[in-house]
Amino acid sequence: MSLLQAEGLTRRFGGYLAVHDVALRLDEGELLGLIGPNGAGKTTIFHMLTGFLRPTQGRIRLDGRDITALSPEARARLGLVRTFQKTSLFRGRTVAENLVLASHIAEPGGLRRVLFGPPALERAALARHVDSLLELTGLGPRRAERAEDLAYGEQRILEIAVALAARPRVLLLDEPVAGMNATETRACMALVRAVIGQRVSAVLLVEHDMQAVMGNCNRILVLDHGETLAEGTADEVRANPAVIQAYLGADEPAAT
Repeated sequence: MSLLQAEGLTRRFGGYLAVHDVALRLDEGELLGLIGPNGAGKTTIFHMLTGFLRPTQGRIRLDGRDITALSPEARARLGLVRTFQKTSLFRGRTVAENLVLASHIAEPGGLRRVLFGPPALERAALARHVDSLLELTGLGPRRAERAEDLAYGEQRILEIAVALAARPRVLLLDEPVAGMNATETRACMALVRAVIGQRVSAVLLVEHDMQAVMGNCNRILVLDHGETLAEGTADEVRANPAVIQAYLGADEPAAT
């Protein structure tokens, strides 16, 4: 059974059919790329998977459980966590504070915590959790700096760290390398590969940077006009005439 599975995903906006009958699966240990030309339906599918949009038709399952009607918060508590195209951080808080705040979604709550705060053992465990994320992402030297004072690439890495702080099982990344230079992109994708199996079970990546997608994803799902155009490995997708036509508008070799 796939870790995350969608069947018959369809979304209408009035008379406009944005996504039609798309099937998607994300398996344990996998980095799946979701790509397509502008307007292909990538963002709409991403929002449906994460609960920000309800499908007009179709079902979404996490570990076999139907989550189609659940809110984004409920999905996050079950281990389905996302990032955003635009950096979404507590900009006036420090790097470490951002990670602490994000960690609480996976911690036990209740009246005792509200009145008295977490016990000492939980505080120590939280501190270790934050420290491990700072080490993993290389943001340790920046822990006391405000998020708004970080370089752009570091802010994008911090957003991934914030998502990881919630201890997700499935991580969905929405254009994580957008605006990064080549060096930052390589570092970001190396981090994404490193967390699979260590911090998360699988990752779904929506990205326009074809080099990042083709060089890192185990499998790629290509959309065009809201429908599945192709699916397979990077080599299979790169050589698919329909994909070449959709991206280049002519039957010529796709760029690597």
